[in-house]
Amino acid sequence: MMSEDAGQMLVMYDDPSDQRSLSLDETSSTQESPDEARLSLETTADSVPYIGQRFATHDAAYEFYSEYAKRCGFSIRRHRTEGKDGVGKGLTRRYFVCHRAGNTPVKTLNDSKPQRNRKSSRCGCQAYLRISKVTDLGPAEWRVTGFVNHHNHELLEPNQVRFLPAYRTISDADKNRILMFAKTGISVQQMMRLMELEKCVEPGYLPFTEKDVRNLLQSFRKSDQEDESIDLLRMCRNNKDKDPNFKFEYTLDSNNRLDNIAWSYASSVQSYEIYGDAVVFDTTHRLTVFDMPLGIWVGVNNYGMPCFFGCVLLREENSRSFSWALKAFLGFMNGKAPQTILTDQNMYLKEAIAIEMPSTKHALCIWMIVAKFPSWFNAVLGERYNEWKAEFYRLYNLESIEDFELGWRDMVDFFGLHTNRHIANLFALRTLWALPYLRSHFFAGMTTTGHSKAINSFIQRFLSAQTRLAQFVEQVAVAVDFKDQAAEQQTMQQNLQNICLKTGAPMESHAASVLTPFAFSKLQEQLVLAAHYASFQMDDGFLVRHHTKLEGGRKVYWVPREGIISCSCHQFEFSGILCRHALRVLSTGNCFQIPDRYLPLRWRRISTSPAKLHQSSSSDHMERIQLFQSMVSTLVTESAKSKERLDIATEQVSILLSRIREQPVASQGARDISPIHRNL
Repeated sequence: MMSEDAGQMLVMYDDPSDQRSLSLDETSSTQESPDEARLSLETTADSVPYIGQRFATHDAAYEFYSEYAKRCGFSIRRHRTEGKDGVGKGLTRRYFVCHRAGNTPVKTLNDSKPQRNRKSSRCGCQAYLRISKVTDLGPAEWRVTGFVNHHNHELLEPNQVRFLPAYRTISDADKNRILMFAKTGISVQQMMRLMELEKCVEPGYLPFTEKDVRNLLQSFRKSDQEDESIDLLRMCRNNKDKDPNFKFEYTLDSNNRLDNIAWSYASSVQSYEIYGDAVVFDTTHRLTVFDMPLGIWVGVNNYGMPCFFGCVLLREENSRSFSWALKAFLGFMNGKAPQTILTDQNMYLKEAIAIEMPSTKHALCIWMIVAKFPSWFNAVLGERYNEWKAEFYRLYNLESIEDFELGWRDMVDFFGLHTNRHIANLFALRTLWALPYLRSHFFAGMTTTGHSKAINSFIQRFLSAQTRLAQFVEQVAVAVDFKDQAAEQQTMQQNLQNICLKTGAPMESHAASVLTPFAFSKLQEQLVLAAHYASFQMDDGFLVRHHTKLEGGRKVYWVPREGIISCSCHQFEFSGILCRHALRVLSTGNCFQIPDRYLPLRWRRISTSPAKLHQSSSSDHMERIQLFQSMVSTLVTESAKSKERLDIATEQVSILLSRIREQPVASQGARDISPIHRNL
């Protein structure tokens, strides 16, 4: 049986790693007289702990010290106790320490379990508060007998301290709200934004973070993932049986459970053949219900609309998983790597791309970076946030690397962001996202806000109804099919629009006959602007600048006999559309048609989508006929809206019909058409 003395000296540690690293000053204990001591049940906002301060309970002392810590820029945790409730004199002393007290505990390595290489925040800080139980004056109370307020680390600003784990809490009401949102299938980012709006708080000011929400959802998962994985694989195999061109790959872990899975559809592979030069690999989403990272490969077609290339679900976000995903994708696409790939800021993914796609230019999606700005800078900059954001966009769109770097330094000075880690990180990665460093690479216009919204809207379409894991493949297929149909309709609408020529130049009418309306509108903008520029022939090319300027300009190099032209602004390399400077030189040199090489195939008119272009089986032929029927129906609807439209349609269809009747009739085609007629 333990004696009273032994019970009184019993020392217990809430965290064993603190036992060997924190030296608490026992000599700071001070006995206060009853008259001098004050019981601090209620405190003012400017209260500071002091020797002899009294509390009714040790929990009250903890709450007081915690509030004080929050005001000062740190958090606390319970450290060690002396004594034990129910033994001898019971609990007699408690220590509360800074959250950075102690040293990093040594972890035992387990080869079978993945290790999380997270940097510890502990740095051996000696700040603490010690309280002792006093029973000499009647009812037991707790008195401060030790207080050290010296920290060996920087304290956080008020707008930063709230992100410490001790101050991040999710109330029961918020938990219920989050779980309700999860059932609707919306992303965690959308949940955060909705709750910010509901609570009328600025972005980044909720008392919890996206990571906290993800951890909550993971703790509430009730579905059996093993059964889900079996159903998912069965679904993919069934799709493969129905369509041999459906492609999927997967891996199993050591317990024979699904680890990763990737898939792509026949139409996606066919689209990639033409439009796979620039790809977005968006890994910022998760299947909320299952907390699985989701990767989506997307591009842009010749009409400026998103096209789906593939999808992957991963168990973990690490270099190995991303390398596997990229290998699977290249396998689907017959080993053809994109010229450029845009991703989120993920170092694991960056490493994987360098290994698996060494010839591909990797860049960061600017819209994914900008989406994080409210949580990064809103609280830091306050009312100056919008002013800073406007300056950021100005720097982002500059052409000169030198101008960008000088402007960045001025921006940091002006807004006082020298110590901001996000600003430092952005500048360190500038070659991956800032346009001055990327203009010599082709991105199909996917760095613009318009394209980013269209791509994000497309992705959200099949993230908006997450139910069972196995059904997700079907949801993606439905979304892709819907997008293909919508694209066909928009393509037809674009082609039926009357193109208005603005310059009267032969180059303009020639481009209008070759490029899609989307691409032609981009070129037409440059043709109109070209008229405002003057060109001067130099020894090594041409100098082109705006007619109102006497200095500066762009260098244009033109070799007429070879049909080669290039400009120092690199717009053609960046977007596939010739710039105003090159067009001005072509016009000056009596060039009446844009050389073929500067009217890329990926921006040219194609009568149907690549998916329809490559189909040859009888069932696919029937689908093409059905699509054609839909186009004819739309043609009739649009033509009937005015006499002028109807006259044009009648004339053009008569000409087209005469040309069609001149073509031979294939027997296979006749057999395919007959069942359609019987169903009319």
